Amino acid sequence: MLRLKAAVASFVMLMCMQVSAAINLDDIVFSELPGGKVEIKASFSGKPDIPKGYSIERPARIVLDLPNVNSALSQKKYALDLGNLKTAVVLTAKERTRLILNLDSIVSYSSRVENNELIIVVGDQAKTTVSTKASTPLVVEKVKSSAPISSRNEITGIDFRRDGNGAGALLLSLSNPKISVSVERKAKNISLSFLDASVAESLRRRLDVIDFATPVTFIETRQQNGSVTISIEAKGDYDYIAYQADEKYVVNISPLTPEEVSERIDLFEFVGERLSLNFQDIEVRKVLEIIADFTELNLVASDTVEGNITLRLENVPWDQALELVLKSKGLDKRQSGNVLLVAPAAEIAERERQELESKKQIQELEPLVTEFIRIRYAKAKDVLELIKPIKIDGERKDNALSPRGSALVDERTNSMILTDIAATVRGIRKLIEQVDVPVRQVMIEARVVSATDGFQEALGFSLTGDKLRSSKLTLGGATTTSFDATSNSTFSLGFLSSDISLNLELAALETSGFGEVISQPRVLTGDKQTAKISSGQQIPFTSTNGTTVTTIFQDAVLSLEVTPQITPDNSIIMELKINRDSLDEGTETLSGFPINITELTTTALVGDGETIVLGGIYEQTKSIDTSKVPLLGDIPVLGRLFTSRNEQDNKTELLIFITPRIMPDSLIDN
Repeated sequence: MLRLKAAVASFVMLMCMQVSAAINLDDIVFSELPGGKVEIKASFSGKPDIPKGYSIERPARIVLDLPNVNSALSQKKYALDLGNLKTAVVLTAKERTRLILNLDSIVSYSSRVENNELIIVVGDQAKTTVSTKASTPLVVEKVKSSAPISSRNEITGIDFRRDGNGAGALLLSLSNPKISVSVERKAKNISLSFLDASVAESLRRRLDVIDFATPVTFIETRQQNGSVTISIEAKGDYDYIAYQADEKYVVNISPLTPEEVSERIDLFEFVGERLSLNFQDIEVRKVLEIIADFTELNLVASDTVEGNITLRLENVPWDQALELVLKSKGLDKRQSGNVLLVAPAAEIAERERQELESKKQIQELEPLVTEFIRIRYAKAKDVLELIKPIKIDGERKDNALSPRGSALVDERTNSMILTDIAATVRGIRKLIEQVDVPVRQVMIEARVVSATDGFQEALGFSLTGDKLRSSKLTLGGATTTSFDATSNSTFSLGFLSSDISLNLELAALETSGFGEVISQPRVLTGDKQTAKISSGQQIPFTSTNGTTVTTIFQDAVLSLEVTPQITPDNSIIMELKINRDSLDEGTETLSGFPINITELTTTALVGDGETIVLGGIYEQTKSIDTSKVPLLGDIPVLGRLFTSRNEQDNKTELLIFITPRIMPDSLIDN
């Protein structure tokens, strides 16, 4: 019993020691030191260990790991802009805190522990020792040049301008056209390095050019290690070109159009920010962790992810680097939100297969629910065609319904009775919400006018035959003649603007004798829905075979059939079919009088409220009227003195005015 108590006491003491081993990071202070150095002073609840870490050249970054440390800080990211240090990030996971220092360029650093404080000096000349296991990243330390700067190599002026296309231009004035310059694109920024050069103190500043409304947001000029570095920060998708003309160095940054962005994606699928990785024999899990830190993604790696890798990647998109690492080790990834899951490809495939089988089993056992869905605008039987299963080669192919689901339509209430599992019912309800919407309506007004010579000049328009998309015109009684609007026929087309008062103009011209409005049909229809209106009579025709007399009726009507389609810019594409049939009383056959058929079929694009005029259907009437005095007019030769003869040759044109108007949305029940 005493031994048991002693063992329990030892276990409790051991647990207490392990719990107390973890300390808190209570505070962190950043300050700038002379010589462009930065001091980071971190305060802990206990004495911390010397951190272990590594450096990355591109992007320039120092990563320090603090084991058995929990962060008690109120924030994770610090925007600093102190010397070479731009930002700092503090992250905690599994009793380990990581400090990430993002730099303009890689420099050395030193660290020391004083009581409960960890002091880190970035830019220190002291050599930094980085201890890891078998995988040690390559730490690149830049050597500062002590060579004097040539007095001739100087940047004397910095200017920024915007052109009319939204592109920005950085113009640099050089004292010497032979200054050596290198240009490099890093992630979203463009870096210019002028070697062995200087810049005046007044030009060493950070320029805010956001108000110019170009891709460029900031331009920062620095004198560093005997060279001048100009960093151009930009946003969005852009392209740039840099060139030199004598003492002028110009960098043009132009925004990309959506078409150019799409073309780039088609040519190169990786679009992540660029980074550089240079490691020898490093653990794959460590590389994944570095990429996750760079992208600020949460990483979940399977226990089966193992092995080492050697890689050297210069300025490549992070998603391409991740793809290369995964493929080289037979791994695959799945991303959900900001969480990245990495595991062997076979393991992920097996897991997804099991998930599909599990979902299928759940669907087979899940209880069915029944819902009554009211269809507001569409026809319920049309909606049913969208969701019900179909058969292809005798085999059922499920559409929106699951194999256990069914749907019925109540035409009296225009409703649907849906029975299926809850998830499928929710999906079908969302589908119905998308398709069961009111359709915009179009009022089509037609005016059929019989016009005399001079009508077009009086109304103030002219007809041409070159604006129709496609058309067909048929005329005749016993014979039919076809015309095409693209040929040299008399069929023609014209347009009237929406500001003309057509009703008043036609009434005035009708009073003046220039024409007559034969008919004015008007029809209201929905977008992409066909409407037809007709008026006329049915003409009986009789035929006999010797014993049986048969009577048939043929329509002689004036009709308008139209199918409008509203375009995104509120114009209307109209498919028109117009018929004007009449009885030819001047010609009689054994079965009766023939019917003159005039039919027009065309497709035209018209603006809202504008009027299209279709013409070219001519009718010519010749008549001779003779009047004479009774008895005296019948006397040979002499009767001419008592006789008058009036010959008339009338030519009229049938004009059809079509005016579409989009009805306001306020008339649609939302």
